[in-house]
Amino acid sequence: MYGLSRRWVVLFGVVLTLSIGWRPGGRYLRAAQFLRHLEQPTAPSAAPAAPVVNARELSIPGESGPIRARLYFRADQPRGEGIVVAHGVHYRGIDEARLVPFARGLAESGLTVLTPELSDLADYRITQSGVGVIRDAVHYLANDREHVLSERVGLLGFSFAGGLSLVAATDPETSEHLSYVTSVGGHHDLRHVMRFLIHNEIETAHGVVPLQAHEYGLVVLVYGNLEQFVPEPDLVPMRAAFKAWLHEDRVAARELAKARTTPEANALWELLEAGKLQALSPRLDALLEAQHAELSALSAAGRLAEAKVPVYLLHGAHDNVIPPSETDAAGLELGAARHIALVSPLIEHVEVSKSAGLGDQLALVSFMAQLL
Repeated sequence: MYGLSRRWVVLFGVVLTLSIGWRPGGRYLRAAQFLRHLEQPTAPSAAPAAPVVNARELSIPGESGPIRARLYFRADQPRGEGIVVAHGVHYRGIDEARLVPFARGLAESGLTVLTPELSDLADYRITQSGVGVIRDAVHYLANDREHVLSERVGLLGFSFAGGLSLVAATDPETSEHLSYVTSVGGHHDLRHVMRFLIHNEIETAHGVVPLQAHEYGLVVLVYGNLEQFVPEPDLVPMRAAFKAWLHEDRVAARELAKARTTPEANALWELLEAGKLQALSPRLDALLEAQHAELSALSAAGRLAEAKVPVYLLHGAHDNVIPPSETDAAGLELGAARHIALVSPLIEHVEVSKSAGLGDQLALVSFMAQLL
């Protein structure tokens, strides 16, 4: 949630008024302050006496090897309630320009924040490695008595890391270290999301609904399965070219793609340039069927109640990367289990940028207050 507008100045005043004389309202006040602070994510806090936040570079142990991570905490309050924040699909990982101020803002509110690097997601690949990194990060932070007050910590994941965070929370050894899990714009059933990216339609409880998917998602899907479309001699140059394309460096992408030598690579690159990767739909559908077990293992669908902790689900009403039907489906599965699901017109994918009424703004502040 980043890139806010001046409406939060007005909302901050409303929440301040509501909070006076009401002790639990302090959480809502901190939430409004936090959202207001993120209005200009690259600028210093507008508060004249903003707390100093320390950011410590770490290498934490993981089942598959060391994990690069960063720990944020207030200099005047080095111990707080802990939260692991998992970044989405972005090549900068924990250095992503919106994640850093988000983590700092949480730390300013008094939380101890750990951001682990999910190397596969940073390489645009959604794999079990991401689930493993999230689990390892939760275990590490829950045992950090120097910076964390409780043996249970929160977990928040953005985008596909939101879905992977839900998967991690269904693991009994992980859930016993969690106080809650939050998915922001995350998936419930990864196979449904992949079909949406291929066919521009979403599966809902009321039937199939058309929705134009963002082209970015389909490029990520093809990139993660390039070996299915390109012969071995062209895999290295085509991976580099697709990655540059995802970095939005079209000049570098086209230069790297010049090294391709096979007809298959030529055909694929022409589809990418023309924005017609959906021509691969039959082959992609067959790929989804072949990967059914793998995609199920990367989804919380059918076992979300195993999380045994409160589940918070936040989604943009107009999200065209991971559709809001994913949060609707997760909420339905949770039923009477402890959860809050909010589909907000203020959210796009993982950014706050839409204007909406005061009720929607207060609903978002109320949601954030659960985490602060």
